[in-house]
Amino acid sequence: MKINLVGTSGSGKTTLAKRLAAELSLPYIEMDTLYWRPDWQGTPDEQLLLKLEAALNASPGWVLDGNYNRTRPVKWRDIDMVVWVDCGFARTLWQAVKRAATRSWTQQELWPGTGNRESFRRSFLSRESVLLWTIKTWRSNRERYLADMHHPQYAHIRFVRITCRKEAESLIAELTLNR
Repeated sequence: MKINLVGTSGSGKTTLAKRLAAELSLPYIEMDTLYWRPDWQGTPDEQLLLKLEAALNASPGWVLDGNYNRTRPVKWRDIDMVVWVDCGFARTLWQAVKRAATRSWTQQELWPGTGNRESFRRSFLSRESVLLWTIKTWRSNRERYLADMHHPQYAHIRFVRITCRKEAESLIAELTLNR
């Protein structure tokens, strides 16, 4: 099975993606790990697409975590399911704030080998703030994924919209039962 989890930063897609990968015994692939380089430098699109192709072709099934809409022609070409984690705005923002505060406090490296760490200043007082990104993209992500669910180009994909933990648990139960 090939699954892509999408949703606004802070929605809980990474937590659910890791859990799905573990429950289904599938490799977990994180788009941010493929994209981010040291010193918060992004990977150019051509290289990102090559890295993504290699990661997706390394296994017959996987759970992919991340949006990166420009990568859709690669990641959605042969996909079985897109799980859209669509929590309400208040919950998504709260989860993003909680995560940013924790990361700022612990100074954990976000993606192996990059040295990239959240800081209080970057998270809460910067134009590059993930919180600002969450606020700016929540509505547009919703509009985009609602449109995608009904677009004929993506008719081969099963879309699942998760709006609460109960729905996430139901999806996990369904997928592990049908393995």
